[in-house]
Amino acid sequence: QVQLVESGGGLVQTGDSLRLSCAASGRTFSRYNMAWFRQAPGKEREFVAAIKWRGGNTYYADSVRGRFTISGDNAKNTVSLQMISLKPEDTAVYYCAAGGSGSSSIDYAYWGQGTQVTVSS
Repeated sequence: QVQLVESGGGLVQTGDSLRLSCAASGRTFSRYNMAWFRQAPGKEREFVAAIKWRGGNTYYADSVRGRFTISGDNAKNTVSLQMISLKPEDTAVYYCAAGGSGSSSIDYAYWGQGTQVTVSS
């Protein structure tokens, strides 16, 4: 079992930066690939970024590539999402996920409660 707790969301303006963090506890953290998803009102949950602990490969949705960076600290059991050049369309609840692979939310077994990111125009 893995518990995930997100933090760092908030209200920012277009062009601002924000850093989200996900603290993991429970089973051996390094065994799980980690990802960030987001869900805007009235829309389906969508993939944002993922990181594989073995090899450190990272993956991004086209909509965020070049603006968002996912990183992990195995010693601290944390995964972060650095977001720059934020746009109003980035507004969503952001979720940390573990235990899956790829970009499909149904593949991930563990989820945090989410943190709200609102980007004003």
